[in-house]
This record gives sequence, structure tokens and C-alpha cells, in this order.
Amino acid sequence: MPLPPFRKPPRAHRGPVPGADTQERRSRRHRARLLPRLLAVVAVVLGTALAGPVPAARASVTLTKVTGFGTNPGALAMYVYRPASLPAQPPVVVALHGCTQSAQVYADNSGLPRLADTDGFLLVLAETTTANNASKCFNWFQAGDNRRDQGEALSIRQMVSHAVTAYGADPRRVYVTGLSAGGAMTSVMLATYPDVFSAGAVVAGLPYDCTKDNSPYTCMNPGVDLSPAQWAQRVRDAVPSYTGPWPRAAVWYGDQDTTVVPRNATELRDQWTALHGLSQTPTRTTTIGPDATRQDQYLAADGTVAVEVDRVPGIGHGTPVDPGTGSEQCGSTGAPYFLDSICSSRWIARFFGLDTSDPGGSDPGDGGTANCSTASNYAHVQAGRATTSGGYTYAVGSHQNMGLYNTFVSHTLKESPTGYYTLADSGCP
Repeated sequence: MPLPPFRKPPRAHRGPVPGADTQERRSRRHRARLLPRLLAVVAVVLGTALAGPVPAARASVTLTKVTGFGTNPGALAMYVYRPASLPAQPPVVVALHGCTQSAQVYADNSGLPRLADTDGFLLVLAETTTANNASKCFNWFQAGDNRRDQGEALSIRQMVSHAVTAYGADPRRVYVTGLSAGGAMTSVMLATYPDVFSAGAVVAGLPYDCTKDNSPYTCMNPGVDLSPAQWAQRVRDAVPSYTGPWPRAAVWYGDQDTTVVPRNATELRDQWTALHGLSQTPTRTTTIGPDATRQDQYLAADGTVAVEVDRVPGIGHGTPVDPGTGSEQCGSTGAPYFLDSICSSRWIARFFGLDTSDPGGSDPGDGGTANCSTASNYAHVQAGRATTSGGYTYAVGSHQNMGLYNTFVSHTLKESPTGYYTLADSGCP
């Protein structure tokens, strides 16, 4: 809690000093008023000399506000960032801001719009207001907003439907990410609409339905410890009739976070690995980025990264960003809760299968080339480029939904790196 502004105690009243010269007193008062101003000027001059010229204010990302996207029972606002060279049937990434933030703040600082330009996806940003929550948090903890076809969850679902119809987006490639309350709401969307979202990335968020029998504050800190099976059941209970494949899930957190403590990352891992029928022991562990972020990956039988946990060292509560113009850099620290460390948005785009460049910025694979195959979904499965589950077809590696498993639906798949396939219907070099 911020401390109240410091106030000096009132000075005792003193009358004129007997025998003092009036002009001298005025001169002293003038010098006393002038000295702080001179010191301030000196400080500014010295600061400018040491720090260099003050950078110009960064331009805000241009967003388009969309109205009439549905019944909007959660009373949310919808904004869209559409790249100038958006391909046909683009993927959709839904971004959910944190408490006290806005769609504009998240767009300006997360680095997602720049990635939308380079990776060719439509960026949809949902925004809540103080009318919904005094701190502008998504209400991830309220039953009226974190259940399927209700409140804020339904409003976000309607935004996705609108993006598909109004912008010609691909309903098989829809993803969601968010920070803090937006991260917790990301968990809500993955759990309540597993038939809509192929994957999601929870940044400093919480497992789904922790508040079923706990307060939000207990869930945030110290966190709640349930078994993987118990966490998984809470997701299954969100849509009891659902029998399809579960969305893939990435979890990002700072190891010094005291707002939403790191235990929540462990519980999220437990929830989603259990849903995918995987062990809680990572299949492989590596370090990524300039700060040696630890990345644990949990692979499904077909080699797909079903769950990923990224522990960012030395940071607290916020979205990890790495300001700069390098291929592995993105974002800005120009607002609270954007922390200088690693460009998490870049790695999240990779997890979604939207960015297939390697950390060096070039296409992975032999000599930077990619193999492309156009065939029916049936043929892709027979060739090992895709798998089938519940009557649908999924690309090996990216796990992108390719539609019904039959001989009538055809797609182009790009293999890059070896064994990792992504949809490339709009063109494959």
C-alpha cells in the first residue's frame, strides 16, 4: 500500500527580528526562493549531459474498436489490431490485459502487434472496465463470468466468432494469452471452450476454478495445492460433454513473484499435464533467452509439446519483455507490470506454431529450407504428418486443428524443423 505524502510539520510563527533591516530580509527571501530553482536547472542540465537526449515519446499502436460483436453479457470492449498484409484465413490470438491495465496498454507494451505483423495473425484484445471490477481485473474468480456461455467468458467467445466471420479468420487456429487476471482468464477460456482454443499461454496466472472452494487471495498467495487429478477434474467439469482433444498450455512466471506466487505455475502444470495424460516430470529441459529462462516441456506421444512451463529468473509479477529491435526482442517497459527480461510474446508465438523461426531469427531446418506437402487429411495422417482424435485431424508438432479426418478436406503442411508441421495453406516457400 502506498504511503501518504510526506508533510512537514507546521513551523512555529515568529515575528520580525528586532532591529533587522527590512531590505536585507527581502533579499534573503529572494535568494532562498531562487536557490532551489537554480539547483533544479543544474540537475536537469547534468542529467541530460549524463543520460543523453530524452527519447521521443513512443507512438501508440493503432487499434480498432469493434462494436456489435454479440450480446456481450460480460460488458467487455473488443479491440482489433489487423496487420497491413494479413494473409487469407489468418490465425487469431486473443490477448487479455492485467488489472489496472487496458487493451491499449497491453498492445503498446507486450510486443504482440509487432509479432502479428511478422507472423501474420489477427490480434484481438478484450478490455474490461471499472464498472465490471474496481481494479479493471477480469472476473476470473466469479461463477457468473468463469463458466461456459456466461458473462465475460461468453463475451470473449463472441469476439472470436466475430473475428472469424468479419475478418475471415481460421477457426481452427485460435489462441489466447494474458497477464495476471488476464492469465487467470486465459485458464478460464481454455477450460470452458476447449473446442474453440487450440492453445493458450498463461502469464503469471492461476489454475482454472481455484476459487471453487477458496478465496481469490488465497489462490494467489500462498496458493492452493491439489493433486493433478483433482485439478484436471475441475477442467473436465467445465464442459462435461466434451470428448475432444485438450488445448495445449504454456505457463510463464517470474520466480520472484509475490502477487501470484510460483506455486500457481506448479499447479497449472499439474492441471494440464494430467488432462493430457502426461507425467509431471518434464520430457526435456533447456534454457532460453538472454536471462537463462528455464523451459520445461512435456511432450505427447506424437512429439507435440502439450504443456510448457517457463520460469523467468529474477523478476516479480508481470509480462516478461525485452525492449529492442533484434529478432528475439519485443515489448516495452513503458508501463507497470512489463518487466525487462525475455521477449515472452516471441516464445509464446512459437509455442502456438505461429512463429517457426529459430532463436537466431532464421527458419529452422536443413539450410533454412522447409518441406511442403499438400494432401487430404486422410493422406496426411497415413504419411505421419498429422494425427487423428475424435474425428478431427491435427498437425504433428504444432497440433493445429486441420478439420475433419476424411479424404475431402485438404491442406498444405510445412515441415520445419524436421518432424514439426504447421498449416501453410496461404503459401509455402
